[in-house]
Amino acid sequence: MRGGIPRRARPRGDDMTRWLTGCLLVLIPLATEAQIDLSGSWGGSNHEDALERGPGPYAVDMTGLPLNEAGRARALSHSASQLGLIERQCGMYPPHYIALGPFGLKIWNETDPITGETVAWKIGAWEDRAETTIWMDGRAHPSPNAPHPRGGFTTGAWQGDTLVAYTTHMRAGIIRRNGAPNSDQATMTSYFIVNGDLMTMLVVIEDPVYLTEPFMISKNFVRRVQPLRPIGPPCVPGYEGQSGDRIPHYLPGANPWIDELTGLYGIPRQAILGGAETMYPDFRRGIRGEFVRPEQCVRNC
Repeated sequence: MRGGIPRRARPRGDDMTRWLTGCLLVLIPLATEAQIDLSGSWGGSNHEDALERGPGPYAVDMTGLPLNEAGRARALSHSASQLGLIERQCGMYPPHYIALGPFGLKIWNETDPITGETVAWKIGAWEDRAETTIWMDGRAHPSPNAPHPRGGFTTGAWQGDTLVAYTTHMRAGIIRRNGAPNSDQATMTSYFIVNGDLMTMLVVIEDPVYLTEPFMISKNFVRRVQPLRPIGPPCVPGYEGQSGDRIPHYLPGANPWIDELTGLYGIPRQAILGGAETMYPDFRRGIRGEFVRPEQCVRNC
């Protein structure tokens, strides 16, 4: 007896093939179950992009966004006072607010009662973001003309120890809290990467309407012992002084905040207004002569 299998019990020829196949069928479920367990409470580490995730970005700050002309025009027309309108108070953020916003995540899985396999991962909702369901059972995405729920439609699959999720059917919303837009044709690919008690989430947004290149957001989370309760109170709209016959906005060329960052930090306007070309070294070298560094930083230093 060698290797734990008696000589007489060792199969040969076709029997060997059938025996190996049987071993693989036994090992496949074990390999499937060996994926990372995402369940639990994850607190957000908001030191990265702290201004954007905390108090909020400047009114006109599109730096780092690959906006096209339509996206830029839409962002410049945005007024934060729109959120005071009753019909907009409970509009909720799109699913990518998971990485964009300041909140942590409460994650759990739903399993098949017979096989025990994970059918879906759930990411709990907050007051301003709907619950996200990541379907793991191989189902197809619905027709592009299907309804767009607030949480979008997401499917997922494991690539090694990384959960990769793909989201479609998102509602129109924003990719930055100053009005930089995403359309209802945007899609999102999310990567959940766990290393011990740390989890990094990378989100890649593609939008044929407002973006010329993919836009990436990353956020780090830390596993918490204290459980999160992410549901929160329901959103209840109320009158906040905005008249229903007027929608706050800025006409083309009339946004009063367009040169705020130039005055504070000396950043040229063409860099503030974003665009894919502004994210490359050649653009930085081209505007070097226009950038005048202020003698002292006076805000958000």
